[in-house]
Amino acid sequence: MPKAYVFTRYGGPETEALVEVDRPGPGPGEVLVAVTAAGVNPVDWKVRTGYRRPGETDSRTFPAVFGQEASGVVREIGAGVDGFAVGDEVFGSTVAGGYAEYALLPVTVAAHKPAELSFQDAATLPVAAATAYDGIHQLDLPAGATVLITGAGGGVGSAALQIARALGLRAVGVASEGKKDLVESLGARHVPSGPDLATRVRAAAPDGVDGVYDLVGGEVLAEAAGLLTDRTKLVTAGAPAPEVEKLGGARVERARNAAVLDAVAQLVVDGKLDPHVTRAFPLDRAGEALRTVEDGHARGKIVIEVVGA
Repeated sequence: MPKAYVFTRYGGPETEALVEVDRPGPGPGEVLVAVTAAGVNPVDWKVRTGYRRPGETDSRTFPAVFGQEASGVVREIGAGVDGFAVGDEVFGSTVAGGYAEYALLPVTVAAHKPAELSFQDAATLPVAAATAYDGIHQLDLPAGATVLITGAGGGVGSAALQIARALGLRAVGVASEGKKDLVESLGARHVPSGPDLATRVRAAAPDGVDGVYDLVGGEVLAEAAGLLTDRTKLVTAGAPAPEVEKLGGARVERARNAAVLDAVAQLVVDGKLDPHVTRAFPLDRAGEALRTVEDGHARGKIVIEVVGA
């Protein structure tokens, strides 16, 4: 039987286990993929704790497989699927987890993997890079404008810096001192995180910032909002809608479609976006991969390498 890394109930790391599971079958509009790689994201461990996005109901059954993005090779096609065939190399968002030897992808949020794109890089794109893409495009800033990105050293933040640059924007990235070299290597001005953020941003961008893409929330979001004259140019993926709307901004509107996946994949192929995969763990060490992200010290993206059965 194929293996998967799961959590058996809501809670901490003690709920996690590598187990054998039944091979899933694709439903209408889905493809079954033999997973080659799966991306690891902060939302993975948050879901284990019982976290749900606003408006979501808790319909999860246990054991629940970790992960929300994967790449691999199509093994079965569900009813009503066009444009995909057995043997295709694909990547996308998962139906019920990606830390597994097999995963289901809805074709509405799946795309063909370009030959020039590695499976590891492809597995990181549906969550982090696509969220970065959606937020930067939602700001709709003209070329030459300055965008402030908080949480710039993580997977979404590092992708947002690069996508901003690809659009001709000047980027200022807020991150810890330990991630200064990463932020600056992506062509952005680095601002250390910590108290009195606004003062440091003003010093780094004396002409001001034209937009903010926040990935942190809380006091960081509030300080960043104070740097804007036009609060409609404030977008967050790090705070709930009521928190940012109170400041005059908005939550990022996720497109969640194949067109965005195609777009971010092309950016990688064109050399304009490096997913910055910094570590890869085998499936039987998925817990270590998750701890690396959960501890908050990961640079770039962490992936799990899976040998599809």
